[in-house]
Amino acid sequence: MNGITQDTTYLGNASSTGWVASGTPKQFNDGGNEVVLLTLPQNSAGTLLASSSYVWYGKISATMKTSRTQGVVTAFILLSDVKDEIDFEFVGYNTSQAQSNFYWQGVNNFTNGRNHSVDDTFDDYHTYTIDWKPDTLTWSIDGNVVRTLNQADTFNATTNAWGYPQTPARVQMSLWPAGTSANAPGTVAWSGGMINWNAQDVQQAGYFYAMIKEVTIECYSPPQGASQSGNQAYIYDNNSGLNDTVEVVNKNTVLKSLLGTGLDPNVAVSSGAAPSSTPTNLVPGADSGQGGAGQGANGNQGGSGSGGTPAGGAPQPSGSTFFGFSQNGGGTSEGANLKDDRMLRGSMLAVLLAIAGLLAM
Repeated sequence: MNGITQDTTYLGNASSTGWVASGTPKQFNDGGNEVVLLTLPQNSAGTLLASSSYVWYGKISATMKTSRTQGVVTAFILLSDVKDEIDFEFVGYNTSQAQSNFYWQGVNNFTNGRNHSVDDTFDDYHTYTIDWKPDTLTWSIDGNVVRTLNQADTFNATTNAWGYPQTPARVQMSLWPAGTSANAPGTVAWSGGMINWNAQDVQQAGYFYAMIKEVTIECYSPPQGASQSGNQAYIYDNNSGLNDTVEVVNKNTVLKSLLGTGLDPNVAVSSGAAPSSTPTNLVPGADSGQGGAGQGANGNQGGSGSGGTPAGGAPQPSGSTFFGFSQNGGGTSEGANLKDDRMLRGSMLAVLLAIAGLLAM
């Protein structure tokens, strides 16, 4: 399928693909609508699509149908490499509700979540929109604003920082199993309970699924006062990971191999080395310790947490064996600890991504 590249082969060239996948996305015709299926077979971590380019403020919309059944979670989120995050999440046992949430640097704050009524999310297409600006953040459903967050209301005197998502992020669409014994009890409870793998959708299709009809991304200009010396990548100039530490530069974001990082992109696999049997199924922005979308230990609100790579938007091999991407979620109790000169691949122009139009068998 054109437009989607598996994470095991993506090396950071965002111009070569629109999305990076972990798991098994499929093309499907839903009553004349060409859509992408996010699939969740039994004994898998599900499917995650991550945009190859980063957004530093913008308006992002996803037209989609969610999955259903307790324990199954569909997510549409923005996630930065310092764990700033903006969420729409859908727990499969309740298809008449969407959950909005946000995090700053991965800190679990379970008072941030809100619930929003919506007609059947499984049978009907709805358009969910995140409009992210330096001073305001709105969540909308089918063109109707359901929540507004003002940056001015998020100041934390303890950290002396705005607890507001403020760093370049990637768009992620995912379907993942929250209701499994691998997850914390709070995660399982939040998702509605353990997954029933004999549910109707699994019996008929072989997996749970969500349908993504279209994703549109409009990138806003960098915030006033941002440091700009190029238009190819984002870096942080110190380890605080705040809005005013991000620079727009002309730096290479393409790795020579999966062993490379943003700090050392030219690491190559030894010519005499045998292929590794350890999976390197890492979507940029996720690592083996945190998930692409997952709930923390509390479980009272929907949420997600994911580690980042210091790799300029390209994957790194994991030191531990795991299937696909980790979805055991959570976050940290403290802010992020960054390496200097951490590179993120960024698009400085407005882009329109229609997934169905990107795919061809």
